[in-house]
Amino acid sequence: MTRFVQRRRAFLSTVAGIGLGGITGLGARAIAQPRISGRFGEGTKAPNIIFILADDLGYADVSCFGTPGFTTPSIDRIAHEGIKLTRAYANSAVCSATRTALITGRYQDRIACGLEEPIASSSGKIGLPPGLPTLPEQLHRAGYRTALVGKWHLGSPPEFGPLKSGYDHFYGISGGAADYFTHQGKPGEDQFYRDDHLIHDHGYLTGLLGDEAVRLVDTFAQDTSPFFLSLHFNAPHWPWEGPEDEAESKRLKGRIFDYDGGTQKTYGRMVRAMDDQIGRVLATLDRHQLTENTIVVFTSDNGGERFSEIWPFTGMKGELLEGGLRVPAVLRWPARVRAGSESDQTLITMDWLPSFLAAAGVTPDATFPSDGTNLLPFLSDPEKRQSRSLFWRYKIHDQHAHLDGDYKYLKIGENEFLFDVVSDPRERANLKDRKPELFARLKKEWAVWNATMLPFPQGSYSWGADAQDFADHYDASQSD
Repeated sequence: MTRFVQRRRAFLSTVAGIGLGGITGLGARAIAQPRISGRFGEGTKAPNIIFILADDLGYADVSCFGTPGFTTPSIDRIAHEGIKLTRAYANSAVCSATRTALITGRYQDRIACGLEEPIASSSGKIGLPPGLPTLPEQLHRAGYRTALVGKWHLGSPPEFGPLKSGYDHFYGISGGAADYFTHQGKPGEDQFYRDDHLIHDHGYLTGLLGDEAVRLVDTFAQDTSPFFLSLHFNAPHWPWEGPEDEAESKRLKGRIFDYDGGTQKTYGRMVRAMDDQIGRVLATLDRHQLTENTIVVFTSDNGGERFSEIWPFTGMKGELLEGGLRVPAVLRWPARVRAGSESDQTLITMDWLPSFLAAAGVTPDATFPSDGTNLLPFLSDPEKRQSRSLFWRYKIHDQHAHLDGDYKYLKIGENEFLFDVVSDPRERANLKDRKPELFARLKKEWAVWNATMLPFPQGSYSWGADAQDFADHYDASQSD
């Protein structure tokens, strides 16, 4: 019997009832309670962790980061009661590649499924290999209860489902996009799961995910062992459907790319619906008196798309310009992080694994070292800084990027650039001729890093904006 089957049976044995309505009861488990030591307090109880991930949310698409069109009071509450992280990067400019980095704590380019930009097939042949020491798996070994609510996009259950990668429970969609009312990726393509079983719940998807998250926190509160809840909304990813737009769902008939739909107002309603559900989760923590020692993080999987607010950057999802990589990030942990803090320390998605393990007092699996950095020192001291050297690549237009401190080497097609992304966040002033030695060094370092990653396989998928669908893009191969 594998440890995954053993863990799954142990989890089910604690559950009083599981149906389409969710987990309704949980008994105590005979697991030693994790304690943490070190600078954050000797022998204190390990924190609960709720990691909230939005989908295709732009850098300034929440009000605490500047959106002018709507308010996000629940996300703002996390920032006001915790720390605002103003220089957060996604590991990729697209979905499942970033999610690979999140769950493994490594550059996604080290793992075959991370080379898909994103995983586009629902055939079940591509996915995160089962058995890796993922973030939820390592936390589970330490006594955490683990659950994923929302979007997975790392392969189809059961072979590549969340239960094979460290989660006790899964409720959500397996693929990259789904209609908010039919919950299908395309007509007839069911992808809404409870654990490894397809289901047909009814309602607006963002609300259903909020319902399940609240039920789980209610359940987890009945036990004293800590929990790790991944709440991965598909909002505000297309199709452009707010809570009152079921008629739009019927018009689309599964055309979820939705190139002829959407408005700024609809987009705002989608973000606000997600914010409302986050508020319900925060209120549930309050009700159970769990707020003080629960880490809550909110961020996005990549930069924004069609209706996103990405100021002060340029670029979008699928591009290694700052607008495709920079994401909003806020964290609250009242027991350890000073309210109202702000940090411009550079961070990236894969940093969350070593950070959460450190917060939980868990020694990382030495056989699967993370490429990320533990962020706890920067959370406790927002004035602390550490220069970072980070790398990206993206198949469409042969994009390369290497950030070293404030400077960024960027290649798009045959064109190469050097930008100071702090003084020039819109990436307009190309410094490669003014600073040729720095340009050459960063370019060479990118090549050295790239040689240590897996090569893109022939035929791997890559999503990108083009002139056919986006009026503000043009085909660089065209000539006058």
